[in-house]
Amino acid sequence: MQEDPRRAIVEVMARLGKETQFHLDERDSSFQVTDLVIIVVSLLLVVLATLNIYYIRVLYTDLGKIVTNMDSMYENLVTVDEDMGKITKIVGRFDQHIRHMQPIHDHMENIAQRLPNTRGNMDQLRDDMQLIQADMGLLGGAMTHIDLNILQMKGGMGVMRSNMRKIANPMSIMNPMMP
Repeated sequence: MQEDPRRAIVEVMARLGKETQFHLDERDSSFQVTDLVIIVVSLLLVVLATLNIYYIRVLYTDLGKIVTNMDSMYENLVTVDEDMGKITKIVGRFDQHIRHMQPIHDHMENIAQRLPNTRGNMDQLRDDMQLIQADMGLLGGAMTHIDLNILQMKGGMGVMRSNMRKIANPMSIMNPMMP
């Protein structure tokens, strides 16, 4: 018996239909996996966006506190600077008063020559006054140095305060957009 030539074509078409259906099924399952991955990634992005908004809000709040603290520190440094200026002036006046001790010492020496019993005490007083005068000179120098350091700190705090305002300003623009 002779084989029908159409039968081979039908078998080939049947096999092509099965292969096509197999590929369609694979493609459909691949699309389902891709859809699931897209949904999971989308959910992760939503969670990350929520966390980012929360952290931006926390950062904005913290930067606001830092700027407030910087303002307070700057104001305190201005007050300390003014107080150090007053102290420096007082120490300078005290140093001028100490310089008047030399004429007093000279008069005491004159008296000591007349009163031999008091000479030993006056010499000790002179030595003490010279030590006090030397200490006052050192104290005056230290006050000047402290005053310069306070001025430098005041300048640094001004720069830091300005920089913190520059950082905080973009955050204040973003804050109204946050929930």
